[in-house]
Amino acid sequence: MTPTLPDLIPFFDRYETVAREADALFSRIRAEFPAEVVCREKCSSCCHALFDLSLVEALYLNKRFQERFSGVERFQIMDRAGDVDRKTVKIKRKAFKDSSAGRDSNEILAEIAAVSIRCPLLGPDDLCLLYDVRPVTCRLYGVPTSIGGKAHTCGKTGFAAGEKYPTVALDKIQLRLAEISADLARATGTSYTELASMYVPVSSALVTTYDAAYLGIGGIRREKD
Repeated sequence: MTPTLPDLIPFFDRYETVAREADALFSRIRAEFPAEVVCREKCSSCCHALFDLSLVEALYLNKRFQERFSGVERFQIMDRAGDVDRKTVKIKRKAFKDSSAGRDSNEILAEIAAVSIRCPLLGPDDLCLLYDVRPVTCRLYGVPTSIGGKAHTCGKTGFAAGEKYPTVALDKIQLRLAEISADLARATGTSYTELASMYVPVSSALVTTYDAAYLGIGGIRREKD
């Protein structure tokens, strides 16, 4: 019998709850600081940033992408995603080599943060092609956030340095996504012990075939890049 994926809807439902809460946080801060939150349609600054998705986010985005796009349009997006993925791999390999050579991790992260790569889901009109199901990181870009004890804001915002503002703790949100991903991995019965801790960029989530072999279900294993 060919192994199949478990029902992912319960995990997607949990993920969507986190996404709705992220939207609510963004809306609350925007309502309180309308002059500081300058996000607007076709402002695509956040669509050129590098970040990774948890397992549940990657599967969710892949599913929605497969549902909505087909034919030439899907091919064009996947072609862009493949190009972005190759560039991202080079950046990550360099970061790994720098880290292995003893370079300061903060310098490496700052260098990566300064990289600008156009998201493959950003259309020619500078609008997101999957805006309503965009990742949580995208939903919170534009308001003050913190991760690892360090504060972050979009460079285009009006939030003044040194002032105190409501700040979204991304660590807590990422922890919830990690918990959902761990539960999802257990439900698959995967033979990959590190499956739940795999993080991939949007480009990889779009081009990957999340079948039984990739997820290590039923004893089937496929080498990952």
